[in-house]
Amino acid sequence: MKLYLKGHDYKYAAEQIMMAVLPDTRPEYSDTKPEDGEDWAQVSLNIGGTYAAAVTQLSWKGKDGRGEARTPVKTFENEIEKNRQLQKIVKLSFYRAALQVLPEEPAWGALTGIRPGTLMTRMLEKGISDRAAVNRMCREYYLRRDKAELCLSTAKKALEVEENLDGKDIAIYVGIPFCPTRCAYCSFVSQSVEKSMGLIEPYLEALWREMDRVAEITRTLGLRVKAVYIGGGTPTTLSAGQIAELLDRLYGNFDLSCSQEFSVEAGRPDTITADKLRAMSGKVTRISINPQSMEPHVLEAIGRKHRPEDIRQAYRMARTEFPGEINMDLIAGLPGDTPDGFYRTISEIIGLEPENITVHTLALKRGSKMTTENIARPGKPQVEEMLSKGSSALKSAGYGPYYLYRQKFMAGGFENVGWAKRGHESLYNILIMEELCSIFAMGGGGSTKLVNRSRGVVNRIFDPKYPKEYIDGIGKTISAKDEIVKFYI
Repeated sequence: MKLYLKGHDYKYAAEQIMMAVLPDTRPEYSDTKPEDGEDWAQVSLNIGGTYAAAVTQLSWKGKDGRGEARTPVKTFENEIEKNRQLQKIVKLSFYRAALQVLPEEPAWGALTGIRPGTLMTRMLEKGISDRAAVNRMCREYYLRRDKAELCLSTAKKALEVEENLDGKDIAIYVGIPFCPTRCAYCSFVSQSVEKSMGLIEPYLEALWREMDRVAEITRTLGLRVKAVYIGGGTPTTLSAGQIAELLDRLYGNFDLSCSQEFSVEAGRPDTITADKLRAMSGKVTRISINPQSMEPHVLEAIGRKHRPEDIRQAYRMARTEFPGEINMDLIAGLPGDTPDGFYRTISEIIGLEPENITVHTLALKRGSKMTTENIARPGKPQVEEMLSKGSSALKSAGYGPYYLYRQKFMAGGFENVGWAKRGHESLYNILIMEELCSIFAMGGGGSTKLVNRSRGVVNRIFDPKYPKEYIDGIGKTISAKDEIVKFYI
């Protein structure tokens, strides 16, 4: 879609709402007028003496729409608030124009961004009642009521966690960017060990160096580690000995006496063995076993080499060899899946009784095989039915939603939701999704988040994405961590 901005440069806001409500579109900027039959949108902004007003005119699939939104300029208490209000009306004007060309209203209305519950959290912090907050989200952002209530549930969990934090609390992330093979839906920065087994040892040597420096900074600043998360990739691609050494180094470098949770993405069941589970026992409190689906033809379609029975076997083994909690990830909208098939999957996983079940909606990643080869997948109505049936089944089984987030290009514009039995919510997931404290990340693809809640500041430090880049640039990566010290001093 050709996108024209007039009177402003809120490019990101316009792109966000465009891709949220018209998920199959991508922005294209041009100095020329659109040709007949082309999709286009012009988003204009004018700031007057009393009001700032945004107007969007668009044409999409042969239909035309026009939307307006305005806000009093007296609400511009400072530059930050001014920008927030202006971006809000830019998005609302686009949304109102889009409603005139869409066949139905989007479930998430005009709400954009990764963390849809953040606005709800702010309202509750201001003392707004649950009912009033839900009504306001529906009224101001056009959320469907069930989505607003989902935001309410997860916001309340975030506030419970926030009550027990202070400025000295942090979490740690360690990235292991290796997988046995790449799945069809995946564009994560992970290296297939079929082609890069020789990189693992030098990668770990570089990781030990970065870990030493981050641990030194943590001790110097007197910070407390509340949660640890080892992700990827698939960390259990490592051997049992390598996993044991990784855990020993984390426990040896960091004071984890205040840590409430230690998670490892065991991920794919074909990487889980008894000796690896025993290596984690006593040091790790939570692992993930991620089937994604229990339908054999769906697993084959996404390039998974394991079968449903491998998932069942890995789960039974984990319950025997690992005394901690288990999370299981599922994906709605995978190729070849159906609402009935997804319901069979989620019913079987509920029957296993893991403490956590995370339900993702398929996100179409630009570099994934599924996108480049245009692999067929279920449509929006089918994905919505999958999520609806899944939510009902989880609630009936005693699971409640505790965190959620959205991604670009998600099937149907829906969401990812973490479900847990009461008292088994993942602390790390809440911390990172709600940006409640700093996350010190180490390893390829890691993103350190430096959070100051009182000032509303979040700074980021990115580690190199690919294992080879990470290894070659480890000196520079370690030096970049000095920004942590500057942030806290």
